[in-house]
Amino acid sequence: MMRTTPSRPVSVEGVFPELAAHRGRTTRLHPRPGRPGMRDSHVGGPMLWPAGEPWPVCDEPHQPETEGYAPDEIRRARAAGAWLASLSWPGGGTPGEGGSVPFVGLAQFFRRDIPGLAAGPDGADLVQLFRCPLTHGAYLERRYVLRWRRAAETETAEDFLAAPPQLPLLRWEDELPEPCVLHPEQVVTYPWAEDDTLPAPLIARIDAWDDAQTAQHGREAPSYQSDLSIPPGWRVGGFPSCASTGPLTVDCASCATPTPMRLLLTAGGDELDGDSHSWVPLEDRDPSLQRRDAIRFDRTLATPTRLRFGRDRDLHVFTCPATPGHPPRWLLA
Repeated sequence: MMRTTPSRPVSVEGVFPELAAHRGRTTRLHPRPGRPGMRDSHVGGPMLWPAGEPWPVCDEPHQPETEGYAPDEIRRARAAGAWLASLSWPGGGTPGEGGSVPFVGLAQFFRRDIPGLAAGPDGADLVQLFRCPLTHGAYLERRYVLRWRRAAETETAEDFLAAPPQLPLLRWEDELPEPCVLHPEQVVTYPWAEDDTLPAPLIARIDAWDDAQTAQHGREAPSYQSDLSIPPGWRVGGFPSCASTGPLTVDCASCATPTPMRLLLTAGGDELDGDSHSWVPLEDRDPSLQRRDAIRFDRTLATPTRLRFGRDRDLHVFTCPATPGHPPRWLLA
């Protein structure tokens, strides 16, 4: 089933005509639990991975853990809607100094499936995203890997990896992505309105308009940040949301290109929160009801992938606009 974003509650360019010069597009991916294959774009499904190629591992020191959740038990508990009990780690704890830990495959995207997905180095048209399931350092930092491929070449491999290596236990249930099929949809977006993302006089007018809307309409009033600029959830391209960090300029650490790095994709922990109900697709609403009451709330809508990223909801992945093969940068926002 396709997913269709409702029309915005207000024509933002009708209120602020100068935003037309800042208009962008993003592809909402609308992940929903399903059974994707290795040749599909997906979140949490099987990776297109040649059997003879080493699976990525993290060799950095990790924070020690003494308990966790078995991946198969996580899957069974989700299917049954049951509570899950943690288990003690076999052998007394997780790998620490010098211990290799297999990355968890989070998602893969083919350019043939995802409008607006930027090309990778040397014409690569398949990108795969991985995360280390353990934390690093006193601040519990995470490690990610981005792998680019040429899909046509990879698909001619003689054999593919049937089951990637994995830890016996994962520290948290939300380290294991739920296999999700995608329903890509392009929508118009506008920059986050803070600092110098837009001209200062325009940001001041947006802030004043938001305040006036709230004063007139209360909690149901549309706001620029929540309803008119950037949708929640997994998406490709467009503008980064900056709720917890404020806008940041992300430059390539490997070259001197004067152009800031571009947003390749956003991995979203939530597809829905209390401030983003206007973005819920029409197919996930009761047409007989209005506004928030129309939303068919359930976990497959709010957190379909079961993943979490940082203290808020978004992991932004940036790549170099001049040389896409340069190391990406990651921003939790």
